[in-house]
Amino acid sequence: MLSRLAESLYWMGRYVERAENAARLLNVNYYATLETGGRVSEEWKPLLDISGTKGGFADHFGRADAHSVASWLAFDRRNSSSIASSLSRARENARGLRDRIPSEMWETINRAYLDLCFQTDDVLLRDGLFEYCSAARDLSQMFFGIAFATLPRDEGWSFMRSGQLLERGDNLLRLLQVRYGAAGTGPAQAAVDNHRWMAVLKTVSAYEAYRKRVHSGLDPRVIAEFLLLDEAFPRSVRYAAANLHDALVQIQRLHPQAYPELLRQASWLRARLEHADVDDILERGSPGLDELLIDFNEVGSAIYAAYFTT
Repeated sequence: MLSRLAESLYWMGRYVERAENAARLLNVNYYATLETGGRVSEEWKPLLDISGTKGGFADHFGRADAHSVASWLAFDRRNSSSIASSLSRARENARGLRDRIPSEMWETINRAYLDLCFQTDDVLLRDGLFEYCSAARDLSQMFFGIAFATLPRDEGWSFMRSGQLLERGDNLLRLLQVRYGAAGTGPAQAAVDNHRWMAVLKTVSAYEAYRKRVHSGLDPRVIAEFLLLDEAFPRSVRYAAANLHDALVQIQRLHPQAYPELLRQASWLRARLEHADVDDILERGSPGLDELLIDFNEVGSAIYAAYFTT
């Protein structure tokens, strides 16, 4: 496979996953602010840290409120991680792959671009954020569903899957970094934290799966353990690392011994999550959330250096 095609597939997977993550975050946070009453501004500010766009936001906005943060993460093309920017970049990559991917995949991403990437703050003025984010989430799920059902399990599939899983692991680790570090004390704060952790589970569509697995209350430590280390839940960090490793193994079969360091890094990341205890991560920092996030990013950099640069 040509390097430019592999890179387009990789980034297409990342950008569509990024758009879905932003849509989920905004949708769930919208309802969380309704449930927490007078703490609206406190609920919107953390979204900038979770998305990694706090610095860019400060360059263009003053106060982080519901309108400015929602606009920044949904429509603003100056934000490379907004829903509109992510879908636009995913479409650009898909456009160069039209002879390599099923027509249904192209039609789905093109429809998402036409329906969502030209929306403005008028969506917020008419209270249409929920519908906008739901459409972005559904289109992402349809896109990956079509890919799952129609793409051959060859090198192209593995590159797209690698991008998707790297983005998913990165996003969830950022979410846990912000939410686990913001726990407060006192009865009133405990009620707010309960809403926040319910929102964390709903952000990654884990609420029902968690309730089936855990029959106690919403314990932040247990939630973090489930989202970090559950081997069967498809949006957990461990699941992302294991399937990322499998995708890179499949690519490596076509390039035997070409980039052994890349596979070693992916194997190390998978092994750390397979053998770690939640207290190792949350309390002892061995590895900590920061370190795991660095590991995911280093694997991404290694993929780029190995396959996409000359």
